[in-house]
Amino acid sequence: MPARPRQTLAILSGIALAAAVCAQAQNPAPDHPQVMVQGQTYTPRSILQRNMGGPEDETAAFPPHKIAGNLYYVGTRSLSSFLVVTPQGNILIDSTYERNVPVIRKSVEQLGFKFSDIKILLGSHAHGDHQEGDALVKQLTGARVMAMAQDVPALQAIKPGGKEHPVDHMLHDGEQVKLGGTTLVAHLTAGHTRGGTTWTMRIKDGGKTYNVVIDCSLRSPTVITPEIQREFERSFKLVRALPCDIPLGDHPSEYRLTEKYAKVRDGGPNPFVDPSGCLIEADIQEAMFHAILAEQKSAPAK
Repeated sequence: MPARPRQTLAILSGIALAAAVCAQAQNPAPDHPQVMVQGQTYTPRSILQRNMGGPEDETAAFPPHKIAGNLYYVGTRSLSSFLVVTPQGNILIDSTYERNVPVIRKSVEQLGFKFSDIKILLGSHAHGDHQEGDALVKQLTGARVMAMAQDVPALQAIKPGGKEHPVDHMLHDGEQVKLGGTTLVAHLTAGHTRGGTTWTMRIKDGGKTYNVVIDCSLRSPTVITPEIQREFERSFKLVRALPCDIPLGDHPSEYRLTEKYAKVRDGGPNPFVDPSGCLIEADIQEAMFHAILAEQKSAPAK
């Protein structure tokens, strides 16, 4: 990496980290309502903590690894980033924070691939912890950046260091992204953001074909407007209808990455193939959504 981008990253990293810590301290998620799913209790605050971990979890690389077929994990301990490898170049899903781009790059290279071979950059939703690094990835690779149309205004407001957020192509619900024989499908799963995107693909591994679902967060805000309610209701219905063998998510905790990775054994069953786990996260988030909505409707009028 040239010296100038590295120096800029160091400065931005300190600023962004301090801002994130300050924001979490000043605006903690409320600790109510509570829901229980599969014997475990969740609150909005506990879900946020589970997803984000601490500052080190957001920036420290999780061991890069093959999930199945041509799909790999190259993200951090709490922020997912996926690499899809094809003969005509590669696809990266979620650049995460700009300060994490060198971390993702190192993970890609540790797997034996070239970062410069990334031809397409996709994302899950327009929050900085998932797509702040888009401009730097494009600068380093020339990748074509694609984003769900409904999220473009929010993405354009994400400008680390004053960089304009690149969007080379606006996607729409159900649109296919194809490269080198691999097809990903963009599903609009709005609610958490207006253009939240769940990605699906079919991959071959060990003579079998699997349906992969990379879920976008369905974490509800603390105030649910009628429009957001309609978005979530549509999104939960859509996610529940998707064929799924390998559930993934924009935060690795959503699909229990640490637990599954510990079970990876040469010649053993692939722990990421987990059809029974495909709807656990949807169950958690939908239960919380309905609990927040019920609490909101029962609150005394101001």
